[in-house]
Amino acid sequence: MTFPSWLPELAAAILAAVIAITLHEAAHGYAALALGDDTAKRHGRLSLNPIRHVDPIGTLLIPGVLLIGQLLTLGQVEGMFGWAKPVPVNILRLRDPRRGMMLVAAAGPLTNFALAWIAGLLAHPAAGLGDFLSPDSVSWVYRFIGLSILANLVLGLFNLLPVPPLDGGRILAGLLPARLALPYMRLEPFGLLLVIAAVLVLPRVADGFDPIGWALRTVVADGFDLILTLSFHGGRA
Repeated sequence: MTFPSWLPELAAAILAAVIAITLHEAAHGYAALALGDDTAKRHGRLSLNPIRHVDPIGTLLIPGVLLIGQLLTLGQVEGMFGWAKPVPVNILRLRDPRRGMMLVAAAGPLTNFALAWIAGLLAHPAAGLGDFLSPDSVSWVYRFIGLSILANLVLGLFNLLPVPPLDGGRILAGLLPARLALPYMRLEPFGLLLVIAAVLVLPRVADGFDPIGWALRTVVADGFDLILTLSFHGGRA
């Protein structure tokens, strides 16, 4: 049976994204449990099963519509956006609510950065797979490793944007004085709409004005170079 040429690339991209998202969300739950809140555990969210973290709208509907829409109108995928089901955290059950919430929020991006580094390290033993696998299979493994680094960097850095309900917004709220943190966190119901507008709408209506996209691309490129250096590949050529 002959498979479409794009299928291995799609499979590698989906697998890399699923692992990055699943461990990101699970990290929030495990961090909350370590800091005194077992809400995620009681809701069955301390799980490495990706299905437990699927949000019907953010994980399936919106990415699917964006994927199909871009393929039909542009002929290629220029950008994607979505989210997983948030892990439930009861801030009042944390031993130190303000500091605890910061640590729970930071656990997701930190896990992604650790996974990116681990993926970089795995490229070294992957070099020996040529003795057991076909050249196409070895090439797929390397592509998966590269996409894993990219997916984890993008997810981790995107979530550090200082906009609630993203992790960066919750970290910033923990750093602000209480008199500023409370009104700032009231933006949370509108934060996701602001992010969608900034990432997807603004570049279209403002003739390519895309400061968030530009910043992420720049930082991701530097982050990829750093991961290569830290995993002993010498950085980009």
